[in-house]
Amino acid sequence: MNKTEFVAAVAEKAELSKKQAEAAYDAMLETVVAALKNGEKVQLVGFGSYELKEKPAREVFNPLTKKKQTLAACKVPAFKFGKAFKEMF
Repeated sequence: MNKTEFVAAVAEKAELSKKQAEAAYDAMLETVVAALKNGEKVQLVGFGSYELKEKPAREVFNPLTKKKQTLAACKVPAFKFGKAFKEMF
């Protein structure tokens, strides 16, 4: 399912227009991104939680140059499904 199909399904279930459903989808995405940028954890009860995780600096092997390189530490977004959501399957 891609974004268009998802928006159409949400519009149908929530009895919204596709334009309203897409606006809600975009607002949710923007809100989650803004919260993560502020260092907050987003918990959606019954679904899961979004958070930023720290990845430490590490050495990697570049297969093209056959040399070791150091990757800098960074933050990556992560999502963990909630227990209630997992139990639905």
